[in-house]
Amino acid sequence: MSHARAERAAISDLFERLGPDAPTLCAGWTAFDLAAHLVLRERRPAAAGGIALPALAGYTAGVQRALKERHGFEGLVRLVRSGPGGFYRLIPGMDEAVNTLEYFVHHEDLRRAQEGWAPRELPPDLDNVIWKRLSAGARFMLRRSPVGVVLHRIGAPEGAQGRAVALGGPKGGPRVEVTGTAGELLLFCFGRQEHARVELTGDPGAVARLKEAPLGV
Repeated sequence: MSHARAERAAISDLFERLGPDAPTLCAGWTAFDLAAHLVLRERRPAAAGGIALPALAGYTAGVQRALKERHGFEGLVRLVRSGPGGFYRLIPGMDEAVNTLEYFVHHEDLRRAQEGWAPRELPPDLDNVIWKRLSAGARFMLRRSPVGVVLHRIGAPEGAQGRAVALGGPKGGPRVEVTGTAGELLLFCFGRQEHARVELTGDPGAVARLKEAPLGV
């Protein structure tokens, strides 16, 4: 089973166990909203523009509401579980390339909003995939950082690459060192700073600004 499919199955199981009203780390969203978001991304790509573009956010939100009304929570979870849908199913490798990180982050959005959560111990191959994708995409995720950032990976399998540098903020300005496992670093760079188990070192003011920055895609 691919990493994307494994995360898809895991979040589907968690949806079913927690129910539609469970909280998530996505501001204002319940599990029901998150399930609708995942279905919208795959099956209504023309309506997904509002995920990144504020001018289209109203349209995207309207389509998301319509999906909830049409399918209900159980129907949406079935669609998530049965995926990938849309062109993700048609183009070989697209699901694994695009959805591995997406489903990992949203699975954690649901897990970490519940009481008593703990970080998962990830399979080494998934850990390496996350680090490889993060190393390639961190500069974009950190583009709105007000300070420079250096990412330090810990817990890597022997022989794996252990460090990446992503420059953000004004040239020559302060830098913050962010240390954690690949999954925790991904969550931090994806905008889940408050809920990522990482260590931040640097000027206290720079650290505070980075914690509040609008990071992510």
